[in-house]
Amino acid sequence: MTAPTLAAPQQAEAKHPGVRTVLVASLIGTTIEWYDFFLFATAAGIVFPTVFYGNDDPTVATLLSFATFAVGFLARPLGGLLFGHIGDRVGRRTTLIVTMAMTGVSTALIGLLPGHDSIGIWAPVLLVVLRILQGVAVGGEWGGAVLLAVEYAPPGRRGLFGATPQVGLGLGLALGTGAFALLGSVMDDEAFTSWGWRIAFVSSLVLVLVGLVVRLTVLETPAFRRVQEHAEVARVPVVEVFRDPPSRRNLGWTLLARWAEGASFNTWGVFALTYTVTTVGMDRTPVLVAVTVAALVEAAVVPFAGAWGDRIGRGRVFAIGCAVLALGVFPAFAGLGTGHVVVVGIVLVAMLGISYGLTSGAESTLFAEVFPTRTRYTGMSLAFQGGGIYASGFTPLILTALLAATGGSPWLAASYLLLAAVVSGVAALRARPLEHL
Repeated sequence: MTAPTLAAPQQAEAKHPGVRTVLVASLIGTTIEWYDFFLFATAAGIVFPTVFYGNDDPTVATLLSFATFAVGFLARPLGGLLFGHIGDRVGRRTTLIVTMAMTGVSTALIGLLPGHDSIGIWAPVLLVVLRILQGVAVGGEWGGAVLLAVEYAPPGRRGLFGATPQVGLGLGLALGTGAFALLGSVMDDEAFTSWGWRIAFVSSLVLVLVGLVVRLTVLETPAFRRVQEHAEVARVPVVEVFRDPPSRRNLGWTLLARWAEGASFNTWGVFALTYTVTTVGMDRTPVLVAVTVAALVEAAVVPFAGAWGDRIGRGRVFAIGCAVLALGVFPAFAGLGTGHVVVVGIVLVAMLGISYGLTSGAESTLFAEVFPTRTRYTGMSLAFQGGGIYASGFTPLILTALLAATGGSPWLAASYLLLAAVVSGVAALRARPLEHL
Protein backbone atom coordinates (compact mmCIF):
# COMPACT_ATOMS: atom_id res chain seq x y z
CA MET A 1 0.00 0.00 0.00
CA THR A 2 1.31 3.43 -0.91
CA ALA A 3 1.74 5.51 2.24
CA PRO A 4 0.42 9.07 2.40
CA THR A 5 2.93 11.78 1.65
CA LEU A 6 3.75 14.73 3.84
CA ALA A 7 0.46 16.57 4.11
CA ALA A 8 0.56 20.11 5.45
CA PRO A 9 -2.19 20.96 7.93
CA GLN A 10 -5.01 23.20 6.85
CA GLN A 11 -4.54 26.95 7.17
CA ALA A 12 -6.83 27.00 10.16
CA GLU A 13 -4.65 24.49 11.95
CA ALA A 14 -1.47 26.37 11.03
CA LYS A 15 -2.84 29.59 12.49
CA HIS A 16 -3.91 27.93 15.71
CA PRO A 17 -2.15 29.53 18.72
CA GLY A 18 -0.72 26.10 19.53
CA VAL A 19 1.55 26.23 16.48
CA ARG A 20 3.63 28.97 18.07
CA THR A 21 3.98 26.80 21.15
CA VAL A 22 5.04 23.91 18.92
CA LEU A 23 7.82 25.94 17.32
CA VAL A 24 9.01 27.23 20.70
CA ALA A 25 8.99 23.68 22.09
CA SER A 26 10.93 22.43 19.09
CA LEU A 27 13.51 25.21 19.36
CA ILE A 28 13.93 25.11 23.13
CA GLY A 29 14.13 21.35 23.16
CA THR A 30 16.80 21.03 20.49
CA THR A 31 18.76 23.92 22.01
CA ILE A 32 18.92 22.09 25.33
CA GLU A 33 19.63 18.72 23.76
CA TRP A 34 22.48 20.08 21.64
CA TYR A 35 23.84 22.13 24.54
CA ASP A 36 24.25 18.86 26.42
CA PHE A 37 25.71 17.05 23.45
CA PHE A 38 28.17 19.78 22.52
CA LEU A 39 29.37 20.21 26.07
CA PHE A 40 30.73 16.72 25.63
CA ALA A 41 32.18 17.58 22.23
CA THR A 42 34.01 20.63 23.58
CA ALA A 43 35.19 18.87 26.72
CA ALA A 44 36.43 15.91 24.64
CA GLY A 45 38.97 18.20 23.03
CA ILE A 46 40.14 20.33 25.95
CA VAL A 47 39.29 18.60 29.27
CA PHE A 48 38.57 14.87 29.05
CA PRO A 49 42.01 13.74 27.81
CA THR A 50 43.56 14.89 31.10
CA VAL A 51 40.67 14.19 33.48
CA PHE A 52 39.63 10.73 32.31
CA TYR A 53 42.60 9.34 30.37
CA GLY A 54 45.63 10.46 32.37
CA ASN A 55 48.74 12.42 31.40
CA ASP A 56 51.11 9.69 30.17
CA ASP A 57 50.78 10.47 26.45
CA PRO A 58 48.76 13.57 25.43
CA THR A 59 48.28 12.37 21.83
CA VAL A 60 46.98 8.97 22.89
CA ALA A 61 44.75 10.57 25.52
CA THR A 62 43.29 12.94 22.92
CA LEU A 63 42.67 10.08 20.49
CA LEU A 64 40.93 8.05 23.22
CA SER A 65 38.84 11.07 24.18
CA PHE A 66 37.72 11.60 20.59
CA ALA A 67 37.02 7.86 20.31
CA THR A 68 34.66 8.21 23.28
CA PHE A 69 33.09 11.16 21.51
CA ALA A 70 32.59 8.92 18.46
CA VAL A 71 30.88 6.25 20.60
CA GLY A 72 27.96 8.64 21.05
CA PHE A 73 27.45 8.68 17.29
CA LEU A 74 27.50 4.87 17.19
CA ALA A 75 24.71 4.93 19.77
CA ARG A 76 22.63 7.53 17.95
CA PRO A 77 21.33 5.16 15.21
CA LEU A 78 20.12 2.86 18.00
CA GLY A 79 18.25 5.81 19.47
CA GLY A 80 16.94 6.72 16.04
CA LEU A 81 15.62 3.19 15.49
CA LEU A 82 14.16 2.87 18.98
CA PHE A 83 12.48 6.26 19.19
CA GLY A 84 11.75 6.33 15.46
CA HIS A 85 9.75 3.13 15.94
CA ILE A 86 7.93 4.64 18.90
CA GLY A 87 7.40 7.93 17.08
CA ASP A 88 5.92 6.21 14.00
CA ARG A 89 3.81 3.86 16.10
CA VAL A 90 2.76 5.92 19.14
CA GLY A 91 3.48 9.54 18.20
CA ARG A 92 6.11 12.25 18.01
CA ARG A 93 5.21 13.96 21.31
CA THR A 94 5.93 10.99 23.60
CA THR A 95 9.44 10.46 22.27
CA LEU A 96 10.41 14.11 22.70
CA ILE A 97 9.63 14.09 26.41
CA VAL A 98 11.58 10.88 27.07
CA THR A 99 14.64 11.85 25.01
CA MET A 100 15.02 15.22 26.70
CA ALA A 101 14.90 13.70 30.19
CA MET A 102 17.44 11.01 29.23
CA THR A 103 19.90 13.50 27.81
CA GLY A 104 19.71 15.82 30.82
CA VAL A 105 20.26 13.08 33.38
CA SER A 106 23.19 11.49 31.52
CA THR A 107 24.87 14.87 31.02
CA ALA A 108 24.53 15.80 34.70
CA LEU A 109 25.99 12.44 35.74
CA ILE A 110 29.02 13.06 33.51
CA GLY A 111 29.57 16.27 35.46
CA LEU A 112 29.58 14.29 38.70
CA LEU A 113 31.81 11.45 37.45
CA PRO A 114 35.16 11.05 39.30
CA GLY A 115 38.30 11.30 37.19
CA HIS A 116 41.09 8.87 36.33
CA ASP A 117 43.15 9.94 39.35
CA SER A 118 40.30 8.87 41.67
CA ILE A 119 38.89 5.64 40.23
CA GLY A 120 41.37 4.66 37.53
CA ILE A 121 40.08 2.66 34.57
CA TRP A 122 36.48 2.95 35.78
CA ALA A 123 36.51 6.65 34.92
CA PRO A 124 36.70 6.18 31.13
CA VAL A 125 34.46 3.08 31.31
CA LEU A 126 31.66 4.97 33.05
CA LEU A 127 32.20 7.93 30.74
CA VAL A 128 31.59 5.67 27.75
CA VAL A 129 28.40 4.26 29.32
CA LEU A 130 27.00 7.73 29.95
CA ARG A 131 28.04 8.82 26.47
CA ILE A 132 26.08 5.89 25.02
CA LEU A 133 22.94 6.90 26.96
CA GLN A 134 23.39 10.47 25.79
CA GLY A 135 23.80 9.31 22.19
CA VAL A 136 20.69 7.12 22.29
CA ALA A 137 18.63 10.03 23.59
CA VAL A 138 19.91 12.53 21.02
CA GLY A 139 19.44 9.90 18.32
CA GLY A 140 15.72 9.94 18.98
CA GLU A 141 15.41 13.66 19.62
CA TRP A 142 16.29 15.15 16.25
CA GLY A 143 13.69 13.42 14.09
CA GLY A 144 10.87 14.17 16.50
CA ALA A 145 11.80 17.81 16.90
CA VAL A 146 11.95 18.33 13.13
CA LEU A 147 8.65 16.56 12.53
CA LEU A 148 6.96 18.55 15.27
CA ALA A 149 7.70 21.66 13.21
CA VAL A 150 7.43 20.30 9.65
CA GLU A 151 4.14 18.47 10.17
CA TYR A 152 2.52 21.62 11.55
CA ALA A 153 3.85 23.84 8.73
CA PRO A 154 1.41 25.78 6.48
CA PRO A 155 1.74 25.46 2.69
CA GLY A 156 4.81 27.18 1.26
CA ARG A 157 6.58 27.50 4.61
CA ARG A 158 7.63 23.94 5.27
CA GLY A 159 11.32 24.74 4.85
CA LEU A 160 11.20 27.68 7.24
CA PHE A 161 9.33 25.70 9.87
CA GLY A 162 11.60 22.69 9.46
CA ALA A 163 14.66 24.87 9.93
CA THR A 164 13.42 26.08 13.33
CA PRO A 165 14.74 23.12 15.36
CA GLN A 166 18.04 23.40 13.47
CA VAL A 167 18.48 26.87 14.97
CA GLY A 168 18.69 25.07 18.28
CA LEU A 169 21.87 23.37 17.13
CA GLY A 170 23.67 26.70 16.72
CA LEU A 171 22.25 28.07 19.95
CA GLY A 172 23.16 24.88 21.82
CA LEU A 173 26.72 25.05 20.53
CA ALA A 174 26.92 28.74 21.47
CA LEU A 175 25.66 27.99 24.98
CA GLY A 176 28.07 25.08 25.41
CA THR A 177 31.20 26.84 24.18
CA GLY A 178 30.05 30.10 25.78
CA ALA A 179 29.68 28.38 29.15
CA PHE A 180 33.19 26.98 28.90
CA ALA A 181 34.56 30.34 27.78
CA LEU A 182 32.90 32.08 30.74
CA LEU A 183 34.10 29.51 33.26
CA GLY A 184 37.60 29.58 31.76
CA SER A 185 37.75 33.36 32.04
CA VAL A 186 36.82 33.50 35.75
CA MET A 187 39.12 30.72 37.00
CA ASP A 188 42.62 29.47 36.32
CA ASP A 189 43.38 26.38 34.23
CA GLU A 190 43.89 24.15 37.26
CA ALA A 191 40.50 25.00 38.77
CA PHE A 192 38.74 24.74 35.41
CA THR A 193 40.22 21.30 34.66
CA SER A 194 39.65 20.06 38.20
CA TRP A 195 36.04 21.10 38.81
CA GLY A 196 35.02 24.20 36.84
CA TRP A 197 33.94 22.33 33.70
CA ARG A 198 31.58 20.23 35.82
CA ILE A 199 29.37 23.24 36.54
CA ALA A 200 28.28 23.45 32.90
CA PHE A 201 27.35 19.75 32.84
CA VAL A 202 25.36 19.69 36.08
CA SER A 203 23.56 22.92 35.09
CA SER A 204 21.93 20.95 32.30
CA LEU A 205 19.29 19.70 34.73
CA VAL A 206 17.88 23.20 35.18
CA LEU A 207 17.61 23.71 31.43
CA VAL A 208 15.95 20.33 30.96
CA LEU A 209 13.25 21.12 33.52
CA VAL A 210 12.38 24.28 31.60
CA GLY A 211 12.22 22.35 28.33
CA LEU A 212 10.02 19.61 29.76
CA VAL A 213 7.48 22.15 31.02
CA VAL A 214 7.15 23.57 27.51
CA ARG A 215 7.01 20.22 25.72
CA LEU A 216 4.31 18.84 27.99
CA THR A 217 1.93 21.49 26.58
CA VAL A 218 2.38 20.35 22.95
CA LEU A 219 -0.25 18.30 21.08
CA GLU A 220 0.47 15.54 18.59
CA THR A 221 1.15 16.64 14.99
CA PRO A 222 -1.80 16.88 12.55
CA ALA A 223 -0.04 14.62 10.00
CA PHE A 224 0.43 11.77 12.47
CA ARG A 225 -3.12 12.17 13.81
CA ARG A 226 -4.42 11.65 10.27
CA VAL A 227 -2.36 8.46 9.94
CA GLN A 228 -3.92 7.22 13.18
CA GLU A 229 -7.44 8.17 12.08
CA HIS A 230 -7.06 6.22 8.83
CA ALA A 231 -5.55 3.22 10.65
CA GLU A 232 -2.38 3.47 8.52
CA VAL A 233 0.19 3.28 11.33
CA ALA A 234 3.18 1.20 10.23
CA ARG A 235 3.58 -2.12 12.01
CA VAL A 236 7.38 -2.27 11.68
CA PRO A 237 8.51 1.09 10.22
CA VAL A 238 12.15 0.14 9.59
CA VAL A 239 11.10 -2.87 7.49
CA GLU A 240 8.79 -0.70 5.40
CA VAL A 241 11.59 1.83 4.78
CA PHE A 242 13.78 -0.88 3.22
CA ARG A 243 10.93 -2.58 1.34
CA ASP A 244 9.65 0.59 -0.33
CA PRO A 245 11.90 1.35 -3.39
CA PRO A 246 11.57 5.19 -3.30
CA SER A 247 12.26 5.26 0.44
CA ARG A 248 15.19 2.88 0.08
CA ARG A 249 16.71 4.97 -2.70
CA ASN A 250 16.23 8.22 -0.81
CA LEU A 251 17.76 6.67 2.29
CA GLY A 252 20.92 5.99 0.30
CA TRP A 253 21.13 9.53 -1.06
CA THR A 254 20.48 11.16 2.30
CA LEU A 255 23.10 8.98 3.98
CA LEU A 256 25.63 10.32 1.48
CA ALA A 257 24.36 13.89 1.82
CA ARG A 258 24.95 13.66 5.55
CA TRP A 259 28.71 13.24 5.05
CA ALA A 260 29.64 16.86 4.33
CA GLU A 261 27.15 18.32 6.82
CA GLY A 262 28.36 16.16 9.70
CA ALA A 263 32.04 16.40 8.83
CA SER A 264 31.81 20.16 8.41
CA PHE A 265 30.24 20.79 11.79
CA ASN A 266 32.61 18.53 13.67
CA THR A 267 35.59 20.09 11.93
CA TRP A 268 34.79 23.74 12.61
CA GLY A 269 32.81 23.29 15.83
CA VAL A 270 34.85 20.55 17.54
CA PHE A 271 38.17 19.70 15.88
CA ALA A 272 39.13 23.35 15.29
CA LEU A 273 39.29 23.85 19.05
CA THR A 274 41.88 21.13 19.51
CA TYR A 275 43.80 22.07 16.36
CA THR A 276 44.16 25.77 17.17
CA VAL A 277 44.95 25.22 20.86
CA THR A 278 47.14 22.09 20.68
CA THR A 279 48.79 22.32 17.25
CA VAL A 280 48.80 26.06 16.53
CA GLY A 281 49.33 27.09 20.17
CA MET A 282 46.48 29.58 20.65
CA ASP A 283 44.89 30.34 24.00
CA ARG A 284 41.72 28.35 24.66
CA THR A 285 39.32 31.14 25.66
CA PRO A 286 39.61 33.34 22.52
CA VAL A 287 39.00 30.28 20.33
CA LEU A 288 35.94 29.34 22.39
CA VAL A 289 34.64 32.88 21.93
CA ALA A 290 35.25 32.66 18.16
CA VAL A 291 33.35 29.36 17.96
CA THR A 292 30.51 30.88 20.00
CA VAL A 293 30.22 33.85 17.62
CA ALA A 294 30.30 31.55 14.58
CA ALA A 295 27.58 29.38 16.15
CA LEU A 296 25.35 32.44 16.60
CA VAL A 297 25.89 33.35 12.94
CA GLU A 298 24.97 29.78 12.01
CA ALA A 299 21.78 30.09 14.04
CA ALA A 300 20.88 33.21 12.02
CA VAL A 301 21.69 31.60 8.64
CA VAL A 302 19.63 28.44 9.27
CA PRO A 303 16.14 30.01 8.99
CA PHE A 304 17.30 31.94 5.92
CA ALA A 305 18.38 28.65 4.35
CA GLY A 306 15.05 27.06 5.25
CA ALA A 307 13.07 29.89 3.69
CA TRP A 308 15.35 29.90 0.63
CA GLY A 309 14.67 26.20 0.25
CA ASP A 310 10.95 26.97 0.03
CA ARG A 311 11.76 29.01 -3.07
CA ILE A 312 14.46 27.10 -4.96
CA GLY A 313 14.38 23.63 -3.37
CA ARG A 314 16.07 22.09 -0.32
CA GLY A 315 18.57 20.07 -2.34
CA ARG A 316 19.87 23.13 -4.18
CA VAL A 317 20.42 25.11 -0.98
CA PHE A 318 22.17 22.12 0.58
CA ALA A 319 24.40 21.78 -2.49
CA ILE A 320 25.30 25.49 -2.33
CA GLY A 321 26.46 24.98 1.26
CA CYS A 322 28.60 22.06 0.08
CA ALA A 323 30.09 24.24 -2.66
CA VAL A 324 31.11 26.87 -0.10
CA LEU A 325 32.82 24.12 1.92
CA ALA A 326 34.63 22.77 -1.15
CA LEU A 327 35.89 26.19 -2.24
CA GLY A 328 36.79 27.39 1.23
CA VAL A 329 38.33 24.41 3.02
CA PHE A 330 41.96 24.94 1.92
CA PRO A 331 41.98 28.71 2.63
CA ALA A 332 40.21 27.96 5.92
CA PHE A 333 42.96 25.64 7.19
CA ALA A 334 45.56 28.17 6.10
CA GLY A 335 43.72 30.77 8.14
CA LEU A 336 43.56 28.55 11.23
CA GLY A 337 47.30 28.00 10.92
CA THR A 338 48.04 31.72 11.30
CA GLY A 339 47.07 31.59 14.97
CA HIS A 340 45.61 35.11 14.68
CA VAL A 341 42.34 35.30 16.57
CA VAL A 342 40.65 37.65 14.07
CA VAL A 343 41.59 35.44 11.12
CA VAL A 344 40.45 32.33 13.00
CA GLY A 345 37.18 34.07 13.82
CA ILE A 346 36.57 34.94 10.16
CA VAL A 347 37.32 31.35 9.12
CA LEU A 348 34.87 29.92 11.65
CA VAL A 349 32.13 32.41 10.74
CA ALA A 350 32.52 31.56 7.03
CA MET A 351 32.73 27.78 7.41
CA LEU A 352 30.63 27.06 10.49
CA GLY A 353 28.30 30.03 10.28
CA ILE A 354 27.62 30.24 6.54
CA SER A 355 28.62 26.98 4.84
CA TYR A 356 27.34 24.70 7.58
CA GLY A 357 24.35 26.98 8.24
CA LEU A 358 23.16 26.55 4.65
CA THR A 359 23.40 22.75 4.70
CA SER A 360 21.87 22.45 8.16
CA GLY A 361 18.99 24.79 7.39
CA ALA A 362 18.03 22.86 4.26
CA GLU A 363 18.73 19.39 5.61
CA SER A 364 15.88 18.91 8.09
CA THR A 365 13.01 19.47 5.66
CA LEU A 366 14.88 17.69 2.84
CA PHE A 367 15.21 14.57 4.98
CA ALA A 368 11.57 14.78 6.13
CA GLU A 369 10.09 15.14 2.64
CA VAL A 370 11.79 12.10 1.12
CA PHE A 371 9.94 9.63 3.40
CA PRO A 372 6.17 9.00 3.76
CA THR A 373 4.35 10.03 6.95
CA ARG A 374 3.87 6.50 8.30
CA THR A 375 7.64 5.76 8.30
CA ARG A 376 9.05 9.29 8.25
CA TYR A 377 10.41 9.38 11.82
CA THR A 378 12.29 6.11 11.30
CA GLY A 379 13.51 6.92 7.78
CA MET A 380 14.91 10.35 8.51
CA SER A 381 16.42 9.14 11.79
CA LEU A 382 18.21 6.32 9.95
CA ALA A 383 19.59 8.84 7.46
CA PHE A 384 20.64 11.47 9.98
CA GLN A 385 21.86 9.26 12.80
CA GLY A 386 23.21 6.44 10.64
CA GLY A 387 25.13 8.91 8.52
CA GLY A 388 26.37 10.55 11.68
CA ILE A 389 28.52 7.52 12.50
CA TYR A 390 30.98 8.15 9.71
CA ALA A 391 30.13 11.78 8.91
CA SER A 392 30.24 13.23 12.42
CA GLY A 393 31.45 10.89 15.10
CA PHE A 394 34.72 9.87 13.48
CA THR A 395 35.61 13.24 11.96
CA PRO A 396 37.75 14.57 14.87
CA LEU A 397 39.45 11.17 15.12
CA ILE A 398 40.09 10.99 11.36
CA LEU A 399 41.42 14.54 11.16
CA THR A 400 43.67 14.02 14.19
CA ALA A 401 45.08 10.84 12.61
CA LEU A 402 45.61 12.60 9.26
CA LEU A 403 47.48 15.41 10.99
CA ALA A 404 49.67 12.92 12.83
CA ALA A 405 50.38 11.03 9.60
CA THR A 406 51.51 14.21 7.82
CA GLY A 407 53.55 15.67 10.66
CA GLY A 408 50.98 18.35 11.46
CA SER A 409 50.27 19.43 7.88
CA PRO A 410 46.53 20.09 7.39
CA TRP A 411 46.31 19.54 3.63
CA LEU A 412 45.39 15.86 3.70
CA ALA A 413 42.65 16.67 6.20
CA ALA A 414 41.41 19.45 3.92
CA SER A 415 41.34 17.03 0.97
CA TYR A 416 39.14 14.67 3.00
CA LEU A 417 36.61 17.47 3.55
CA LEU A 418 36.75 18.47 -0.11
CA LEU A 419 35.80 14.93 -1.14
CA ALA A 420 32.94 14.91 1.36
CA ALA A 421 31.62 18.22 0.00
CA VAL A 422 31.55 17.00 -3.61
CA VAL A 423 29.88 13.65 -2.82
CA SER A 424 27.26 15.19 -0.52
CA GLY A 425 26.38 18.02 -2.86
CA VAL A 426 25.60 15.55 -5.66
CA ALA A 427 23.64 13.27 -3.31
CA ALA A 428 21.44 16.11 -2.03
CA LEU A 429 20.46 16.97 -5.60
CA ARG A 430 19.53 13.34 -6.30
CA ALA A 431 17.20 12.86 -3.30
CA ARG A 432 13.57 13.34 -4.41
CA PRO A 433 10.59 14.47 -2.27
CA LEU A 434 7.96 11.73 -2.43
CA GLU A 435 5.06 14.01 -3.32
CA HIS A 436 6.86 14.76 -6.59
CA LEU A 437 7.17 11.11 -7.61
